[in-house]
Amino acid sequence: MDPLHERARRIRLLVLDVDGVLTDGRLYFGASGEELKVFHVRDGAGLVALQRAGVTVAIVSGRSSPAVERRASELGIRLVRQGATDKAHELEALAAKLGTTREEMACVGDDTPDLPMMRRTALAIAVADAHADVIEAADWVTTQKGGRGAVREVCDLLLHARQAPVSA
Repeated sequence: MDPLHERARRIRLLVLDVDGVLTDGRLYFGASGEELKVFHVRDGAGLVALQRAGVTVAIVSGRSSPAVERRASELGIRLVRQGATDKAHELEALAAKLGTTREEMACVGDDTPDLPMMRRTALAIAVADAHADVIEAADWVTTQKGGRGAVREVCDLLLHARQAPVSA
């Protein structure tokens, strides 16, 4: 097994940013000021399959949005931290709550506020269209862009490494 898959095989907690990772990073506002977000269905299918395989999924976002709560609920993601001003602190709190070690955590990010969180995990992943500093810090970079199937690609990597089926 190659080093990437060996690291991926040990992952028990996948932590995701939202804007630029689960979405394409653009902010949409409706006529009455409501914020709209677009999520990719394949990312959702991958996250459901990953959770069924025993990997815990958490969301840590610097912004707050009811759309994130709704999407997380639809996917069975119970660990959602929004409005996080210190993402590294949120990651550490999640790890302590779950009894997860650094070697058992992966993180997917797209911009510099994600770097402190990414640096505290065994597998730091950047989406294809991430900021250059994030790509440089990443252990692995997806071929898909944020909000365009990048998270499904991460799920497939982790499932393949665990030798679990990749279909939801």
